[in-house]
Formats: sequence, structure tokens, C-alpha cells
Amino acid sequence: MKHADLLILGGTVITPNGPEQIDIASRDGRIVALGALQGEWSADTSLYARGLHVLPGVIDSQVHFREPGLTHKEDLEAGTRGAVLGGVTAVFDMPNTHPLTLWEADLQAKLDAAQHRAWCDYAFYIGGSAVNAEQLQNLENLPGCAGVKVFMGSSFGDLLADEDAVLRKILQHGRRRMAIHAEDETRLRERKAIVEASGNLLQHHEWRDVESALKATRRIVALAEESGRRLHILHVSTAEEMQLLARYKHRISVEVTPHHLTLIAPDCYARLGSLAQMNPPVREKRHQDALWQAIRDGVVDVIGSDHAPHTREEKAQPYPQSPSGMTGVQTLLPIMLDHVNAGRLSLQRLVDLTSAGPARVFGIQGKGRIALGYDADLTLVDLAARRTISNDWIASRSGWTPYDGKAITGWPIHTVVRGQIVVRDEQLTGTAGGQALRFLETPEGIPAQPEPLPGR
Repeated sequence: MKHADLLILGGTVITPNGPEQIDIASRDGRIVALGALQGEWSADTSLYARGLHVLPGVIDSQVHFREPGLTHKEDLEAGTRGAVLGGVTAVFDMPNTHPLTLWEADLQAKLDAAQHRAWCDYAFYIGGSAVNAEQLQNLENLPGCAGVKVFMGSSFGDLLADEDAVLRKILQHGRRRMAIHAEDETRLRERKAIVEASGNLLQHHEWRDVESALKATRRIVALAEESGRRLHILHVSTAEEMQLLARYKHRISVEVTPHHLTLIAPDCYARLGSLAQMNPPVREKRHQDALWQAIRDGVVDVIGSDHAPHTREEKAQPYPQSPSGMTGVQTLLPIMLDHVNAGRLSLQRLVDLTSAGPARVFGIQGKGRIALGYDADLTLVDLAARRTISNDWIASRSGWTPYDGKAITGWPIHTVVRGQIVVRDEQLTGTAGGQALRFLETPEGIPAQPEPLPGR
């Protein structure tokens, strides 16, 4: 009889072939067998999954875990604990920390801080800036680096890159896909007087208007065409951007967030106040409808949470002094499973957006699908489970969610990271054993692209 470290038995497994009634065996952190395994395999641990769907581990490729420097809002331990409780098995953390993540020493400090504290696997972005642009080709290929993140707006100091000359230099120094926050900083500054005069949060999406997003996206797409660089446009929020980006799929990948797919302005601001305040902002229904259409049309490649917590005390400051950002990593999968149950997308398409898509876009080694030889990252969900999201459930140090009190259908039950059960029956178990993600490289230095999952 063959022996495994872990057997997953009796579940409906979402494989590249579609849903299959098969078992999974993992050994040394990787999937070693798929099929009818009972009676042929023994294991140190067995997890019975009858009535559950087994998904490839969810990858959240945009989180802000605030460490170092802002750990009163969030830190790597609490952020990744929330991730696995929500079914997420890997994260990409952003560079807007104190100090900023601009150099190899900054990246190494984050990697050191994550050791023995992170509950899921992780990688960290380097910020693209005027001060490090000429060194980015070396920095982006460091172990544990998710790539380069550029803030065209909504940042400050050395992390803001809003001039074409700086953006050209950043684009020219590197080969990996580059992640972009696309809001036009000049227009945002010009229009801020609107909300400074009124102090009215209901105008947040009017200050940071469609043109602020579209103007920046047009600029960076044109510069990418000029340089030949591949881009990943983060948290796309407008119908107009989706129309533009659909013409550039040879070079541009696209992310949307659960909050842009779920909340609608101005209702969310009236109901939630600054807890709904994000950049780019939650917008009117016509934009949300366009995001859903872009998912159906295949324009969207990835769903990321943009988990960016602040304390409730910080959020309670008068607008526009109140900071933008909300929790999201722990609620990403529950919110999207609720959308699956509502018929807005299929489970197979959700897997493509949250597992296969991030792995394909960023060239993550060994992640994103349930297949022989891949890491045994598994998210087991009950599609029929009814739960109510509450602040009490949120692990984030900030302690709140904009979805407090929201009743949903579909819930993560068990989370497995490289063959280790870290959440069992919705409860944290074991120890924090997350590791740095590995990225595939071709001889030309460009991340290889695994084959996509079929279907929507």
C-alpha cells in the first residue's frame, strides 16, 4: 500500500478537467496521486470532504499587511491568519510600508519577518520609483519578490511615479509583468478642492472620477506599447477602462476586486461611511455592471482583495482626512462564493480568477491548479453553508469588515497549505509555516505561463 502524508477523500475536486469525484494524496507538500485512492493509499492524516468542493488554493495577489512600520493597523501574522481562515493559501504584499520596500534590504527584512509567522505562502512587491528605476531589473528577480508595483497616484514621496519620464525609465528596466495603480495624480490634486470644500464623503467617487482613472490607464498603456513591457492593471473600477483594456489583452492583464463587484455608490457611503472609502473608489451601478460583463467576456484575469486596513479610529476622522482602505483578504472567497450561488459566475470561472489566473499571469511555480506535481494548496468549501460575516470573525488587527452583518451562502471549511492543514472545520490549527513563493523563469528571464483552465 502506498503512503501519503495527507489524503483528501470524497470531495468534488475542481481540476483542469472540471469537477471530478476523486481523492487527493499529498506527500512532502506536493500532490502525488489523484483518483479513487481509498484501499490503495494510507496516510498520516485523512480529511473527509464528502459534500465539499475542493478548490486549488486561493491566491490573493494584492494585500497591504502594513509591516513594517504600521503594525497597529495590520501585521504579517494577523493578515495571513485572516487569509487562511478565508481560504487563501498565498498572498502578494505591497510596498507602501515604513520604510518603503524599494531595495534588497527592505525585501529581505520582510522575508525575515514572515518566517515562522506567516500562515500562508507569500511574496513581496518592490516599489518602482525614480530612486531605484535603473536597478529594478536586478531587484525584481530576487527570491521572494512578486515583481514591481508602481503607484501613478494615491501615494507620496519616493513611491509616487506620476511623470512620464520616470515611468519610461521604470518600464525600460525589467522584464516581468509590472503591477500598476492607475489614477492620475495631477487630476486628483486639482479636484481635491471639491471635497475639501464640502467634507462630503458622498462625493468621494466624484473627486476621484472616471477621468482620473481612465487618463492614467491610457497613459501607462501607451507607454507599455512603446516599451514592450507587460502590465497588470490593479483594481480596475470603470466601464471606460474595461473598454480600453479589452483592446490590449496581448500585453495587459486585469484585476478587479470583490468590493467593486459588490458595493455600489452612493449607497455604500451613506450606509457605511468611510468604511467604504477606497482608492479607486466604489462607483455607480453602471460601472459594476461593466466589471461583471468584463468577467463574462474574459477581459478580467484576476480577482484580488486590495486588503488595506486602517483602524476604526483612523477611519472616524472627518472626510477627506479619513484614510482610504478596507479589510478584504479574509472575505474575498466568501463574498465571491456568494456571487457564485447568485449565478453571477461559475465555480470554474472563480477558480480561474483566484487560482489559475494569478499563477498564469505572474508565473508562480507549482501553484494554481490541482494536478500531479503541484503544491498541495487546497481550499475546501461548502457551497451550501449559510453564514453571516461579522467583525468578530475578522482576524485583522483593525478588527472590522465592511461586510459586517452580511448573510451569504458559501463558506471555506478547511484550508491546506503545501499539504499541511492550517484551518480545519473553520478553526485555525497547527503552526504558521508559510514560505516564500517561487516564480518560473524562462531563459530570456520572462516568467513562463502555465496553461489556463478551460471554461468560465
